[in-house]
Amino acid sequence: MHGHGCLLQFQLSESLSETYSLHYGCRGPVAGFVKGHRRTPSDIEFRDAMRKDAQSAMNKELNKLLATAPAGIQQRARTEFDGFETLFGRFLHETGSSADWDKLKLLPDDAIKRYNSLETPAAADFKSLLSQLVVIKLNGGLGTSMGCTGPKSAIQVRNELTFLDLNVQQIENLNKMYDVDVPLVLMNSFNTDEDTQKILRKYSHIKVSIFTFNQSRYPRVNRDTLMPIPRSCADDSLEGWYPPGHGDVYNSFFNSGLLDQFIKQGKKYVFISNIDNMGATVDLNILNFLVNSPESQAPEFLMEVTDKTRADVKGGTLVEQEGKLRLLEYAQVPSDKVDEFKSVSKFKIFNTNNLWISLQAIKRNVEEKTLHMEIIVNPKTLDNGMNVIQLETAVGAAIKSFDKAVGINVPRRRFLPVKTTSDLLIVMSNLYAMRTGALEMSPKRSFPTVPLVKLGHQFSKVKDFLQRFASIPDILELDHLTVSGDVNFGKNVSLRGTVIIIANHGEKIDIPMGSILENKIVSGNLRILDH
Repeated sequence: MHGHGCLLQFQLSESLSETYSLHYGCRGPVAGFVKGHRRTPSDIEFRDAMRKDAQSAMNKELNKLLATAPAGIQQRARTEFDGFETLFGRFLHETGSSADWDKLKLLPDDAIKRYNSLETPAAADFKSLLSQLVVIKLNGGLGTSMGCTGPKSAIQVRNELTFLDLNVQQIENLNKMYDVDVPLVLMNSFNTDEDTQKILRKYSHIKVSIFTFNQSRYPRVNRDTLMPIPRSCADDSLEGWYPPGHGDVYNSFFNSGLLDQFIKQGKKYVFISNIDNMGATVDLNILNFLVNSPESQAPEFLMEVTDKTRADVKGGTLVEQEGKLRLLEYAQVPSDKVDEFKSVSKFKIFNTNNLWISLQAIKRNVEEKTLHMEIIVNPKTLDNGMNVIQLETAVGAAIKSFDKAVGINVPRRRFLPVKTTSDLLIVMSNLYAMRTGALEMSPKRSFPTVPLVKLGHQFSKVKDFLQRFASIPDILELDHLTVSGDVNFGKNVSLRGTVIIIANHGEKIDIPMGSILENKIVSGNLRILDH
């Protein structure tokens, strides 16, 4: 595709929510294809030709890029580009990211196992169970959304310990307690690998075998030309490349050689979770259920789900399609069905992204190329104003590629993610006690729900957040906290019930040391109102 001809619009795929446009060598005006227009046979032929052109143009560009790869990484780059090209081809040809709503069925009540129906294994069996386990933490994310540079896992959470410290401490505790060697594996991205490797040096005397592998590095695609952004493989700028979502874990784990290594050691299952989910600890009841299910019924894939609350309405949920469990994500819901999807009474559970998967089944699916995950099209705008798209996949979406997959409804304590400083306030507070790297809700809390906390943008960066709290408030009896504007908290503040603090533009509120706010609204001029 070359030349500066006219701008030609065409619809590449029903999966795109808008009409894409390409420069193509031609003269004079050409009618564009717009979504919703009736397609004649010539329209379809034309669109198919366009797709072929886009695919072959991408292939040429990738080959050019490959030629720039330094000798040491050429083979790896080729493997990654093959994966990317497959994804790009699917993006061009598949119809619709929207789920076929009519084919989806709600799960019957007994389809999701209850956590409390699981047997607790005998203590004598703990060692043999744990000897069959590998733990993977997804460690590809940067802390940029919280104003930090470097890996998100390096953010301090409690007692000057980071996410990574706490995860290492949890596994070390298991290994010491049961005299086992559960390996901790980090899936890094090219964004986080170098910094993570430096941090790992400090664990050299700790009883944990730590392994790392990198998820793929895919080129971002110019939204208008559908061509890759980077001009050279040696160009490692963040603008040109991206890690393609945690769905890449299967192929990258396989390609790293670690999957085969663990299978040879007799490992059977891997527990995969986000490194920032402080509730995702190794659970012996779940592991026992998997290992000791009769072979004919042993699940190859287990997804931990938990009850949806109004705070989780966008979380992916499990449905049934053609007799298989399927993960239905918010992004796949047709626009006229969004309210239905958000209904807590209709879709009662959501995916925690705590997954337990058979190592042999991962190997089979990768080798036989039977993994299928819906493509997530993630649009971004670069600093220079260029619109790009990233093609990503989600690890849980592969559930339909595994046999006898099962969902298990776990207590909410197993889902404690830290995505924002509002979440950070909760895990740093006295609501949780820390025991060997794991957070446990304080027994002094009279009900087990987590309070809803919404801190305004003045708190969104960790540095600003820490400056605005002289000490983290007592929130043992808090239900809901909303803070907006220029607000600072003195030491030893207690927040109870529902507390709303709003400093209007140009105003500042300092909550005095030792204040107890219970069911209060604090407004601009520091009037404190009951509500």
